[in-house]
Amino acid sequence: MAATTTAVFSLFFVLLPSLSAASSTPYHSAATLFQNYHTMLATFKIFIYTPSKPFHFPNAAPTSLFYTSLRRSPFLTHDPTEAHLFLVPFSPDTSTRSLSRVVRELRNDLPYWNRSLGADHFFLSPAGIDFSSDRNVLELKKNSVQISVFPVVSGYFIPHKDVTLAPLSTSTLTLLHAPVEKSTANSFLGYLRWDGETESELVNEFKSDADFFIEEKSEPPPLNHMRGFTESKFCLFLYHGDVASMVEAMAWGCVPVVIVDRPIQDLPLMDVLRWSDLALLVATPPHGGAAARLKQVLNGLSEEKYGEMKELGVAASKHLVWNDEAQPFDAFHMVMYQLWLRRHVIRYSRSEIV
Repeated sequence: MAATTTAVFSLFFVLLPSLSAASSTPYHSAATLFQNYHTMLATFKIFIYTPSKPFHFPNAAPTSLFYTSLRRSPFLTHDPTEAHLFLVPFSPDTSTRSLSRVVRELRNDLPYWNRSLGADHFFLSPAGIDFSSDRNVLELKKNSVQISVFPVVSGYFIPHKDVTLAPLSTSTLTLLHAPVEKSTANSFLGYLRWDGETESELVNEFKSDADFFIEEKSEPPPLNHMRGFTESKFCLFLYHGDVASMVEAMAWGCVPVVIVDRPIQDLPLMDVLRWSDLALLVATPPHGGAAARLKQVLNGLSEEKYGEMKELGVAASKHLVWNDEAQPFDAFHMVMYQLWLRRHVIRYSRSEIV
């Protein structure tokens, strides 16, 4: 056990590449994370109910990778009396009526749901589920932990309990080989890879400004993609637009800027990472002047603060990477850590399942 602890301890600090002694870390508390992470690995257990019928999450999606990694991980137990949390599995296209039946069967046929009204349960829904008038679905929505993919539709995410999965990088190979340092000479202030649909008027305004590099997804990757990361100070993302390359941008040292018209609380690993030091959230005027407003905000960031955000973003990106085979401190394990933090959201008598 001592050898394992030493190995993971060493790996933990490898994940903080080249951070100066004066620099902070990207975590709310690095010491707490490291201590709790070891406890989680040694003790945390999940029981997965048998689904009513076989199903699959979309291939090459974060939900699929998480579900597959969990099923073959040491966290899985086949003894529900050992479990800290219970996973309710169902297909992403399950209707409200069918979902209600799933919860009703758990309530009527097994003892675990009723002890906490589902507060020690969680479920995977890529897009999240809405509030419902059905009692069973409403109980699932309000009490159980929802795991969905960032970003989540407004109203579908409850910040104190729900969790989001980091988007799957469009180029894992590129991400793994992204450099810690990049040239300080930037050709562009901001780079946006546009899906061709979201916020077209806003994007057209950016296109007319030479300080912004706008790439449409129809253009051949990966040359323009890599050029955007390496030659831009900031990488722009439209909330509810194409955010798949956010992690990749951070790994390359391109500070993410999320353009959104309201405060958001569904960023991945909110319990772990200090996103205020990793990314900028910027609202733009609704009736023109967006490019000028954005330039004012970005140019107003001091070089010292910019350098710190870039450095911390590189370090944080290691925890947002999905792997076919889960690795220590990667996206899978960090989501498990967030679930571990939620294992005592509600207290009830557990004398029979210590």
